[in-house]
Amino acid sequence: MKENNNIEIKEGIKLHLIKTDLFKTNLACVLITVPLKKEDVTCNALIPFLLRRGTENLKTQYEISETLENLYGSIFDCGVDKSGDNQVIKFYMDGINDKFLLSEEKLLNQDLSLLFELVFNPLLENGLFKSDFLEMEKNNLENVIKGKIDDKDSYAFNDCLEKMYNNEGFGLYKYGYLEDLNKITLEKITEAYFRLINNAKIDIFVSGDFDFKEVEDFIKNNENISKLQARKPDYIINNPLKENKNKTEKINEYKEKMNVTQGKLILGLNTLYTKENYKYVGLMYNAILGESANSKLFQNVREKAGLCYTAKSNFIKQKRNIFIKCGIEIPNYEKAVDLIKVQIDEMKDGQFTDEDVENAKTYIISGIKDIETEQDSEIVYYYGQEMSGTQEDLLEYIDKINKVGKEDIIEFAKNVEINTIYFLESKNS
Repeated sequence: MKENNNIEIKEGIKLHLIKTDLFKTNLACVLITVPLKKEDVTCNALIPFLLRRGTENLKTQYEISETLENLYGSIFDCGVDKSGDNQVIKFYMDGINDKFLLSEEKLLNQDLSLLFELVFNPLLENGLFKSDFLEMEKNNLENVIKGKIDDKDSYAFNDCLEKMYNNEGFGLYKYGYLEDLNKITLEKITEAYFRLINNAKIDIFVSGDFDFKEVEDFIKNNENISKLQARKPDYIINNPLKENKNKTEKINEYKEKMNVTQGKLILGLNTLYTKENYKYVGLMYNAILGESANSKLFQNVREKAGLCYTAKSNFIKQKRNIFIKCGIEIPNYEKAVDLIKVQIDEMKDGQFTDEDVENAKTYIISGIKDIETEQDSEIVYYYGQEMSGTQEDLLEYIDKINKVGKEDIIEFAKNVEINTIYFLESKNS
């Protein structure tokens, strides 16, 4: 059984209740959304890790851990992500559903109270975060930022994004930058925190088997939620049909040298298709081009030509981009790029079969059905709906995929163009 309910607690603060009996746990999360800005991204990325250090009532990580242990081992986590041109600061609490407890305790209420305590009631001294907490988390974040170079696939993709977006919005690294980390003071981080809490879009999700009204009333009456003020939230709604995408005058090519044994090739594509079924046709196009094992990239570039160790594409619908990512032997660069361009051109010419279309539908629909088998995936899906201003359940989603035909995909393909080619190669090449 599945039910959803969306309630505006105050302007800019929304509660999303997802009632499901598929799990033995309740998952609650707070998502704080703000525009990605170079001057703010590093400071914002630091905040969740600073908050987990202590609260007004639980002043140490030991006290927090002890409290979680007493809540039958509930799990708290936090992190940072991107959604289009927005930075998303995430806080999660995962605990056993009340129905599986031997006692009559209201564990969900206790989990929610602790989650809101961690996010909205930080430990401050003289109105500021603690200096020793700040220094420890700055060191930790410094290691994260420096460590992005260790994963060459991720590094290459992020570097390509920065170049493609000129270091703005979607191109910014979600954890920020070393040169900005060194500038963060107690005053600056405290000011940034209260700016988030008072101005950002806040979404609270609760997924599990519970009574809607009971959970809604509990959250509305929670002291940490009650003290939040209404706001006209500062965030960016990415509407792909309204993105200002002009035709690419020339393909931008970038090569970077590093100590790598395998080349990392990325092609950033713009999509100029503007019909209302954009998202569904784009998903189909991407599946046939390069997302699935039956795709043209996998079958022709990797399997038949043997030019890639890996070849895959992914569709970023909020930004009207498709990114093709390949791991290749460095001398194969020109051949790989040329053969990838052939696959893109063949899509424009309709050189794919009705069977390819049906295989793509089967692949995508299988993924859609999997959404509700994991609580966090389901929350991500409904958060995406919230951010796009749509209310589309999974059955409607599947129906719209089924309505996509081959001619739609060809028309979409004719509106795809290469914007950027990025190659990470060896220093010795």
